[in-house]
Amino acid sequence: MDINRLKEYAELIVKMGLRPEKGQEVMIMAGLDQIEFVRMVAELCYQEGAGKVQVDWQDMPLNKLAQIYQTEEKLSSIEDWELAKLKWRSETLPCFLWLDSDDPDGMDGIDQGKRARAQMARFPKIKPYRDAMENKYQWCIAGVPGVKWAKKVFPELTEVEAVEKLWEAILQAARVDGNAISNWQQHNKRIHELTAKLNSYQLAALEYKSANGTDFHVGLMEQGVFAGAEEHDLSGRGFNPNIPSEEIFTTPKKGEADGVLVATKPLSWQGSLIEDFSIRFENGKAVEVKARKGQDALERMIAMDENAPYLGECALIDYDSPINQMNTLFYSTLYDENASCHLALGRGFDVCVKDFSKYTADELKALGVNDSMIHVDFMIGSADLEITGITASGERVKIFQNGHWAI
Repeated sequence: MDINRLKEYAELIVKMGLRPEKGQEVMIMAGLDQIEFVRMVAELCYQEGAGKVQVDWQDMPLNKLAQIYQTEEKLSSIEDWELAKLKWRSETLPCFLWLDSDDPDGMDGIDQGKRARAQMARFPKIKPYRDAMENKYQWCIAGVPGVKWAKKVFPELTEVEAVEKLWEAILQAARVDGNAISNWQQHNKRIHELTAKLNSYQLAALEYKSANGTDFHVGLMEQGVFAGAEEHDLSGRGFNPNIPSEEIFTTPKKGEADGVLVATKPLSWQGSLIEDFSIRFENGKAVEVKARKGQDALERMIAMDENAPYLGECALIDYDSPINQMNTLFYSTLYDENASCHLALGRGFDVCVKDFSKYTADELKALGVNDSMIHVDFMIGSADLEITGITASGERVKIFQNGHWAI
């Protein structure tokens, strides 16, 4: 890949994604196969004024070995130094960047039940620190091609060719064409204009219908708002949390969802692939799941905690989004979720409540924001998807028609 295009992508991640302040520390999580790109990003962070850049190196094969050979008791435990690190993050609030290059099949063959139980055991100890950091720092997720991931997406190519082609797809999805930062400034502006239009309707519910069997009604919070693209933390610092990002999203009201959602793309979750699946809701809760492949994984997902079967996000994306036009299945939620409309099981977003900073965590839950250890997006967009908004007065507003924006 041309070094100048990689530098442009790295600049986009740092200058539009993270936007570190002078003296602010930066944490990068990345795979061992991404050393050169991480060095490039780290240098740019320093040039932007970062006080210190730390890298948390990850290796999926090593993580898989841990899952296979460690006891469930050991996997469930948290060392004192891990808690100290979380405490430091919650007090220091560094920018956080995740460069995702994971193998979609990287955790195949492990005892997924053992893994899930260990995660559930660890989560209550992690949650207080996660809550303490919520909406207080800039963060960004961006993709970089790993060999296994590239071969999954382009199995007919050699490893070198597959990585090169995945790089091309990633850069295209990120609008890296020599004017990446300008492109994103315009993109942020367009998303914010659409978001303002949606919020002007003061919608109380959304209805979804598609010929594939999707027939679904979900309630929205009275204080809820739609958001998208650029976000701001509680101190007013702007950042783009996802590169790429095509979505406009909101958090639905917990307990108000009924009907069936049929997935239109496979879902890669924790190293397992879930395909051809549907989820049926009653009174806000997923009460039945069906999958041609990955049924066990889907069942584990909604059993991760008591709120995992409830929704945390409704995201709207035009069927002709740039990523969907690429006609590529990425086997990565970061990319596949930005190809079409999706919803998410699990944790909702405080930022989707108007003036959210004025509310306590308990008050936000009372308003209808779901709280869970998971947040898993699944795609339901199709060429014939119809989405109708319903206002508090009962007025019906066509939001999507034949998969496209109707507003």
